[in-house]
Amino acid sequence: MKQTLFVAFVFGLSIASAQNFTKQDTLRGSITPEREWWDLNYYHLNVKVEPSDKFISGHNVVRYKVLEDAKILQIDLQEPMKIESITQDGKKLKYTSVGNAHFIKLKKKQVPGEFNELKIAYSGHPREAVRAPWDGGFSWKKDANGNPFVATSCQGLGASVWWPNKDHMYDEVDSMRISVTVPKHLMNVSNGQLESVTNKGDFKTYNWVVKNPINNYGVNVNIGNYTHFSEKYEGENDPLQLDYYVLPENLEKAKKQFAQTPMMLQAFEHWFGPYPFYEDGFKLVEVPYLGMEHQSSVTYGNKYENGYLGRDLSGTGWGLQFDFIIIHEAGHEWFANNITYKDIADMWVHEGFTAYSENLYLDYHFGKKASAEYVIGTRTNIQNDIPIIGPYGVNQKGSGDMYYKGANILHTLRQLVDDDEKWRQILRGLNKDFYHQTVTTNQIEDYLSEKSDKDLSAFFNQYLRTTMIPILEYKIEDGSIAYRYVDVVEGFDMPIKISVGDEEKWLFPTAERKMEELEGSSKVVFDENFYIETKKM
Repeated sequence: MKQTLFVAFVFGLSIASAQNFTKQDTLRGSITPEREWWDLNYYHLNVKVEPSDKFISGHNVVRYKVLEDAKILQIDLQEPMKIESITQDGKKLKYTSVGNAHFIKLKKKQVPGEFNELKIAYSGHPREAVRAPWDGGFSWKKDANGNPFVATSCQGLGASVWWPNKDHMYDEVDSMRISVTVPKHLMNVSNGQLESVTNKGDFKTYNWVVKNPINNYGVNVNIGNYTHFSEKYEGENDPLQLDYYVLPENLEKAKKQFAQTPMMLQAFEHWFGPYPFYEDGFKLVEVPYLGMEHQSSVTYGNKYENGYLGRDLSGTGWGLQFDFIIIHEAGHEWFANNITYKDIADMWVHEGFTAYSENLYLDYHFGKKASAEYVIGTRTNIQNDIPIIGPYGVNQKGSGDMYYKGANILHTLRQLVDDDEKWRQILRGLNKDFYHQTVTTNQIEDYLSEKSDKDLSAFFNQYLRTTMIPILEYKIEDGSIAYRYVDVVEGFDMPIKISVGDEEKWLFPTAERKMEELEGSSKVVFDENFYIETKKM
């Protein structure tokens, strides 16, 4: 199939231009009154997983800070999962359900500034992922030896597909404990650091502790007959624990392939600043699907080969110089897990920057030319079907172009900054100034405008909010060039570089026709690092 269609398929993003939204979409995707009065502080998720029955049961303790007095609190848990009970201070609470949103009637007076806890017991057969990670849920698989091989993935769909929580991205829990009980011959790997393992007859409980803020979809359960190896990485913020969990038959392949992890950290700490979760370590965990950016517990299923399942998505050869899943999913530790969108409509903040990280990895290890060739090569995957930014408040993504159109937007912006060290400091500044925060696209756009000393409002309106690629119309005659932009938003005036003979010069096009002399040559080459199209008048 054509590469453009391939990318739309592999990233699983809708290309529908319109959709009718429901009350459930609003309850899931907006900051409802029953969400906004309380601030998440801590979760203790305690869940037993029984692979033989594809059944889970347990409870989640939700600690929160009261921001204002209220009587109703919203918790999310998706069907077919069932709430068994909800208690506060040992007292059972009543609740009403509207689909997957559950509105709890509180008895205790909610005093602003105080911290309270809820305990939500639940159970059921969670939704099974048909094509993980794109449709989400539990993957109930078996390894080559017949052992259960189980994993979760739920971005977009929401973590409430398998555990009860405040399922909106704007509010991240400050820290978390994850206790997962599994059959005794298996191991569970989750986020953070392993604190203890408790024997319980035919089962074992693995207790993991997350010390940093974490988004809901980043929380994961991975269960298998794992073997483990580890190493230390001497990073910017002292030694970083690197842990790897793989199936025993893949141990030697993993030791060879995962050597790219320190290389990834070298490149990304250079470009983006220190790894954002030193206290929680970094893990790669083999799973029965392609992979996902679960915070400090990045999942891996790329068959221990370079490229994307052996393919180069750029068509240049450079995509076969790295393992796509290791580099891309780990890049999300900075853009997705450190800097997290408040609304999935702004998902480009995750995917655009992380797709861009692929070519910065190449830049660090293989040079600037390789980097540019790779990101320019990925333009063949761009469809320009619908805008990158989706509708707000209804849990709806924009176009899958957020990946490689997003990467090319940032590559173009690097050209406009025209100072690679300044550009590097801008990227590092993003991760420092928005450290462990949820953000809107407007915050990111304004930051890039401020730090680049350029008004980028029309630039972002053009590339993020329309499907139009700027077209530079030009005509060369009598030693001069006439030029103008067409198919642009109001105020779009992005300068570009051209080569005239052996000399480089800048043009400053607008929607108005301009003309200037070429000074001794009529041979003009447009710099392809700028994401535009050219057409003769």
